[in-house]
Amino acid sequence: MNLTQQFKTYRDDFLQLIYPQYCYSCHMELVGSKSGICGVCESELQYTLFENYAEPSALDKLFWGRIPLEKTFALLYFTQSGASQRILHDLKYNSRSELGVYYGQEIGKRLKTIEGLNDLSGIIPVPLHPKKQFIRGYNQAEKIANGVSEIVDVPVEHQMLRRQVFAESQTKKGFLARWDNIQQAFKASKQQDKTGHYLLVDDVITTGSTLEVCAKELKQKYPGIRVSVASLAVAQ
Repeated sequence: MNLTQQFKTYRDDFLQLIYPQYCYSCHMELVGSKSGICGVCESELQYTLFENYAEPSALDKLFWGRIPLEKTFALLYFTQSGASQRILHDLKYNSRSELGVYYGQEIGKRLKTIEGLNDLSGIIPVPLHPKKQFIRGYNQAEKIANGVSEIVDVPVEHQMLRRQVFAESQTKKGFLARWDNIQQAFKASKQQDKTGHYLLVDDVITTGSTLEVCAKELKQKYPGIRVSVASLAVAQ
């Protein structure tokens, strides 16, 4: 080990002592990890590997016959218990906004390898109602979108879509209940004509109802755009 490497090691050890880093998932102190998640939690995560698919994925098929999309992507499979559930819970309810940015960056790295996603014009986070965003302090989908934006170098569009109805939580609703709950929830704000390819980003996809309604509203308001969707996780 040369002097430069030794200095870097001592510096990193000193910073860890003064400003310890903790696992994004289980909150145990990290030692030697550069990813933000400990080895145990990393081993629990189930990555979809959709970026390697040559054939349509289950997520592609989820939207077939519902809304025409260019591409779909999710980073992780969501399970009710385990690291993915803890990550999403902390992101939404425990003020761990850095989780959204970190995993957004991981999504962005994979999107750059997918043919057909190298012509994006903008990234649109699924919006929260202003009341809910005020209570939470941020929009988790926006944090994910910010992370994606940092990697793919495409701007986040904050004004193209807004949530106009304060709907109750979708978490425990089935497909029909979710669909009925969000039919009038979103409104596209047409400030100027838009064309190009836009990535719609959410935190987790279960039935796909939220993204379907958002994509339909955007396509109705901006007939010239193409839409793809991406999320941190998708339910199996």
